[in-house]
Amino acid sequence: SATNQRKNGKGGSWGKDKQNTMGDVPTDPNGSIDSLGKTMQGLKERLENLEQQQMRANISGTSFPSELRDLLQRRLGDLEKQLLKKVSNLEEEKTMLSNATAAYRQKTESTLNALVERINELEKGGGDFKSPEQFKLSLPQRTNYLYGRITKTLPEMYAFTLCMWVKSSASPGIGTPFSYGVPGQANEIVLIEWGNNPIELLINDKVAQLPLEVRDGKWHHICISWTTRDGQWEAYQDGERKGAGDNLAAWHPIKPG
Repeated sequence: SATNQRKNGKGGSWGKDKQNTMGDVPTDPNGSIDSLGKTMQGLKERLENLEQQQMRANISGTSFPSELRDLLQRRLGDLEKQLLKKVSNLEEEKTMLSNATAAYRQKTESTLNALVERINELEKGGGDFKSPEQFKLSLPQRTNYLYGRITKTLPEMYAFTLCMWVKSSASPGIGTPFSYGVPGQANEIVLIEWGNNPIELLINDKVAQLPLEVRDGKWHHICISWTTRDGQWEAYQDGERKGAGDNLAAWHPIKPG
């Protein structure tokens, strides 16, 4: 009988080796709602088939195992709840994903628009530059008494980037565009060019010659970066990397002052 076959776990469609053919909910969280809908339809068809079997059994006077029927109904009810919960979760995930995608798209577009605006400003501003009057500090001529002094206290530093606009005639040397001294060390950071020598960067009296050339009577934007790690440095002129090196006051922290 069906009851004996179920107990023995073989032969019948409800045997032990058939436990996972009841339309269980897929464990894959990425399963589509369409697939879940088909599973739900399959469960309904099985339930209808079960009810038809019960009706035929009642008509023929055959005893239909109520224990099996109740078990199947409970099982199908549990599976239906799982499916409904799965569908609800998928709908929530779909909504969240849609919102996140829209927010990311909006953020990306906003960033790109800001970059485009900034590029346009820089492109327009490049042709408007005529003189250094717009800067905080302007030294109209080379002397030993015109200079700017920064009174803000600096902490101990392990890296820095120094940038400035410079303009020099063809005569030898641009002097000392930048100097940072601390008690006991006047040459903690110095940018200097004297005579026909290359521009030099001094850190704690250690020297590196920079591959920069600015003695043409034109404005140039120069940047020098340095880090205490292995004393690595880089030199840029007009946005182009001109050179790099290391072992310049390696592992020396810039003293506060």
